[in-house]
Amino acid sequence: MLPEQLLRVKESTILAFGWRNAFKDLSTSVAYCITTAVEDLSTKILQNEQKELSSSFSYVINLVNVQCIKQSWGVLNEKEQPKQILKFCSDILKELDTLLPLALACRDESLQEIRANFVEASCKVATAVLERLEERSKDVPSRAPLQNLYALLSTSVHVYQHFKMYHDLIKQKSRKPFFLVPLQRYQELISVLQFQVKHYCIRVCATSILQDAESHYWDDCKAFYEGERCSFSVQMWHYFCCALHHDLWTVLPPVLAQEILSEVLEESLAVLTCRYFQAQPSYKRTSQIRIDCTAILMTCENMLWSVCCSVQELLSPHQDENPCIYKIHKHCNDLLATAFILTAPVKDLYETFQNSFDDPIRSLLSEPPVRQPLNWLCGITEFSPSFLKTPSAKEMAAWGQLKLLLSQPYCNWNLLLETLLHHDCLLVKILLRSSKSESFRCGDQSTCLDEKNSNKPSLTEAIFTVLSFCALSPTSLGVVLENFMEKEKMWECLYNMSVSSCAESEPEVIRCLKWTLMNSVKGIVKQIISLMHSWEATENYGTYQHKQIIPESLLKTVPKEWNYTPREMKRKESGKCFTRLAAQAVSIVISKLPTVIACLPPPIKYFFFLSERKMPKTCVESKKAGLLVWILIVIICRIFEDGNTTELLIGTTLDRWSKEKLSLVRVCLESIMGKKKSSPKQVTQKIIWSIEQQRPNWIENQLLKARKLSIDCTVNAAEGGRSLEVEAIELELTEQKINMMVLDICHKPGGTEYLRQIYHIIQLNEEYLSEQLFYEEFSEENMVNIRPLNLTLRNKAQHPVFDPFQVHYWYCTHILEKSTIIDWKWDSSNLLPSYPGLNKMTLKTLLKHRTSSPNMCPEECYVH
Repeated sequence: MLPEQLLRVKESTILAFGWRNAFKDLSTSVAYCITTAVEDLSTKILQNEQKELSSSFSYVINLVNVQCIKQSWGVLNEKEQPKQILKFCSDILKELDTLLPLALACRDESLQEIRANFVEASCKVATAVLERLEERSKDVPSRAPLQNLYALLSTSVHVYQHFKMYHDLIKQKSRKPFFLVPLQRYQELISVLQFQVKHYCIRVCATSILQDAESHYWDDCKAFYEGERCSFSVQMWHYFCCALHHDLWTVLPPVLAQEILSEVLEESLAVLTCRYFQAQPSYKRTSQIRIDCTAILMTCENMLWSVCCSVQELLSPHQDENPCIYKIHKHCNDLLATAFILTAPVKDLYETFQNSFDDPIRSLLSEPPVRQPLNWLCGITEFSPSFLKTPSAKEMAAWGQLKLLLSQPYCNWNLLLETLLHHDCLLVKILLRSSKSESFRCGDQSTCLDEKNSNKPSLTEAIFTVLSFCALSPTSLGVVLENFMEKEKMWECLYNMSVSSCAESEPEVIRCLKWTLMNSVKGIVKQIISLMHSWEATENYGTYQHKQIIPESLLKTVPKEWNYTPREMKRKESGKCFTRLAAQAVSIVISKLPTVIACLPPPIKYFFFLSERKMPKTCVESKKAGLLVWILIVIICRIFEDGNTTELLIGTTLDRWSKEKLSLVRVCLESIMGKKKSSPKQVTQKIIWSIEQQRPNWIENQLLKARKLSIDCTVNAAEGGRSLEVEAIELELTEQKINMMVLDICHKPGGTEYLRQIYHIIQLNEEYLSEQLFYEEFSEENMVNIRPLNLTLRNKAQHPVFDPFQVHYWYCTHILEKSTIIDWKWDSSNLLPSYPGLNKMTLKTLLKHRTSSPNMCPEECYVH
């Protein structure tokens, strides 16, 4: 076959309705109506907005939550989507969205006028909205509050994204660029508003919040509030940062909110560092320097969780990739060094710097030492637990990973999966143990399939499904389930798995495993049922073609004394033909087992590999083909045994004859697996003997092949994962692997909803999970009591209200009370590792700012 023939694609047939031909005569009128309707409607909405603003006493503007763009029009990343916009802009865009399908459909030459008028009218509307946004931005801060500026910026981004989507959709149809001028103007407006927001916040900090004559009266001979609190300016700076964090997180797109907050934090921190560097405190005010600097560092540590998007960005900021985060760490290190040099005993300074300037030429010519970005965290470890598990390896602690996830302005899928897999899935283990109260409950007559179809997925099912999708981390599901089943002593439930009904005591984890395996053998069951029907039609063609199957419920009411046998059961069957049929059915099951196991997710196979190690010796001998192979055959047998489960699984009705023949196939499979209570029947022996006669040792070879497929990938995962150290295992989960697994999960049915459900439950139980992680990471003996999780999902339409009293309480309990400790245990060798080689002029300037004591020791004189 020629390559040209291989590349030929048959064009799909399109139904021709002919509506465009009928629409040609009306195209001019419709085009005019579109222009008039769009302009009139937008003008009316803008006038109403002006009236509402003029009639109100305050300049508070109406905001609405952003509605998701239709998936057929384009997918917008959640981190780039605004959360709230101005109501009048939302109303205008809704009307344009209503007319957009008509403009997209008018692609013929005769209908181009409609599309052109829509584009022209949309450009006029975009220009009018842009002018209104520019007009409203001029009212801030003279007449309108700062919050209006956030809403204007968010609205500008949303309108820009909307018209960018229009541009992309129409360009696909006509291959001509549209909306170029409005898009460019909106980009400029977004840049201007972003600059205005950032510099207004920085200017407020520098000229108002951080101006405190009473707190910064360093020459005062009296201690500031007797050394029991930090400066008022530092406390108000923390309050301003928290309020800014709340406003940005509520309104703006997540990426833009993080960018603005990080820039404001960095530049305001630069102002604070410069001011404390220039401070010359008296002896009584020396302790205030240390208290203020400690409070500032604790505020920065609290804010860094929100402005960093990943663990690497927080622990190892790069000067080129993350300049703002890198500068924040630099300012914190400088502030800590300033506080230490201004307040530490001179003896400690002398011991730290005595060898720094012995060789002035070497000090000037040598390259500056490598700075440690996280060095400043050593100064506040007394007041807040370190989020570093091993500072030398810069590995994040489990509770720190959780805090980083929940500090983001949106649900970061990559960070969520990384948190779930972090530290051998410690968070998932806690979630499973805390959700065991969700035990699977159903009536005596209900089946697993009934519950699967009727109920929404539980937390256990969501966790199980997500981990089973993580093919690049095949050990995660096995580690979690092994830990859970070991603590809950559920191995017997696994080894004695049933299908017909779900007992009240059956754990949710077993139900999820059962459903996965039942779904994997559905193809085998359908093929066996199809074989039964085809044999029945062939052997009994022409007999009872119009038979009526009597319902099972009616047959049960017939007295046994009557000895009634349904008519369809009175057929004459050839024993030889039926033996051939049963042998063919058993052969299908055995032949398909290797394929079924090969198609199972690697995490499922690895879990059964681990489960075999927990089996007692008696079970190992009875399950020589392997636990996974044995359970699959048991599940198939239970499906054949329970006719209701079979009918629900394949969606067809079975008569009594088919159910009896399936029961005989089940007995043959049980005999093959050695699971027989007594000696097998003669019919069973005859069926198995016929298979062995045609293909000797074929059954045994197929079972060995299936076992080999269930072990191959799991042995590699076990050898590769358990032979390395814990640090190496953590490094295997690279950013690329996490991203690939997230994409795979999101493309699976319900994957995104599973992730979102897990994230919301983690949000609702943040305090409890943090406490559990903090204790369990060090010692399981010290962990707090397990309690049920709060599973009430938060309404997405509700935004948390900023509570200044809560911020004040948190600041008083977490910073004021802790930072006023007088007896700090600062280790100069750990706090200043990068300051040998410090600029001599900088060190001299800081030393001059120290208070001269009348009783100076020789070492102090030498330093000065």
